[in-house]
Amino acid sequence: MTRKKQIIIPIIILVSGILIFMALSSMKKPPEEKPEVDNTPIVAVEPVSVGPMHLKVGSHGVVVPKYETELVAQVNGQIVELSSAFVRGGFVEKGQLLARIDPSDYEAALIDAEANLASSQASLETERAQGKVAESEWRKITDALPTELSLRKPQLAQELAHVKAAEARVLRAKRDLERTEIRAPYDAMIEMRSIGLGSYVGTGSAVGKLLGTAIAEVRLPVADNQLQFLIEEGKAASVTLKGTFAGQETQWQAQIARGEGVVDNTSRMSYLVAEIKDPYALTDSSHKPLRFGAYVNADIYGLILASATTVPRYLVENERIAILDSDSKLRYVSVDIIRQDGASLVIGGGLNQGDRLIVSALDYPVDGMALALESDKQDSEESSENSGETQVASVTAAVE
Repeated sequence: MTRKKQIIIPIIILVSGILIFMALSSMKKPPEEKPEVDNTPIVAVEPVSVGPMHLKVGSHGVVVPKYETELVAQVNGQIVELSSAFVRGGFVEKGQLLARIDPSDYEAALIDAEANLASSQASLETERAQGKVAESEWRKITDALPTELSLRKPQLAQELAHVKAAEARVLRAKRDLERTEIRAPYDAMIEMRSIGLGSYVGTGSAVGKLLGTAIAEVRLPVADNQLQFLIEEGKAASVTLKGTFAGQETQWQAQIARGEGVVDNTSRMSYLVAEIKDPYALTDSSHKPLRFGAYVNADIYGLILASATTVPRYLVENERIAILDSDSKLRYVSVDIIRQDGASLVIGGGLNQGDRLIVSALDYPVDGMALALESDKQDSEESSENSGETQVASVTAAVE
């Protein structure tokens, strides 16, 4: 009896446990179904625009005149006349009188030189006449050939030398008289004047300084590795200068006139020299004045690429860039990097017009992985919501 109890009791307990478990299981509510979550990474893209591109090299410099001249007095004397334009910042034309040194002494010297010349010329004519008389008398006396001394040829040569010396003194006196007038050698602007009315100047005394207004120059430093993007290292390249005039951003057009042909010892830069015609707009008022001493930035135009585009530098890694293909998958494409321009890269090949460039960061990008756009994600969510609303409406109608 005891043995039967030992067998039956565990069976009863086991069956009771199973029944209790089944009862509890039947009372348990089924888990709510959760909507499927789309874990596709969302990215931002920008369309690629490919087309012709004119490469340019940036530089900077200070505007200076191509010609500048230190005026000095070439004769001694007192300043008796000054032009009203001979002031700092004044504009003068070629040949315009700037100052006059007292010409009295030089006019007198010219008169004296001309008188000496006239006297020497008279002596020369007298000596020629005497030579002819001597030759005639010699022939009357004898048929022998006369000597040069008999014909007074040495005396004639001496008088001829006196005439030439007198002519030289006249030329010198005229030149000194002309030098009493200090004139502008070309169209210029007065940078400084160091004389005043009534002041005395000697030969070599500083009078003033002129800056030529016909052509201005700008020395533009260019790194050696940037010369490859210019045609013939920048020879005759077009240049756009950018600066301020009267508080406004202004541009001027210039052209590379020459290269200096050396590398600067300090900056290790090559220098190109750009020229600007009529910088002060004295003959052409279509542009604003470009003043000497102004600081300008420059764009030097070089090679023209038939097909290229610009992308941010951080998007390119190992000469590859990520794009979103037509199947909304990530694809890496190899690109041909032409040059680096600051924070951007110029791409010459590998990208096509309309390619979608991935510009947002991805944690673990893999070639071929599925991606989604924010706009596509929103459209999908709206579609799901609309579908859910339709189903709810249908169930409600069925219940009704």
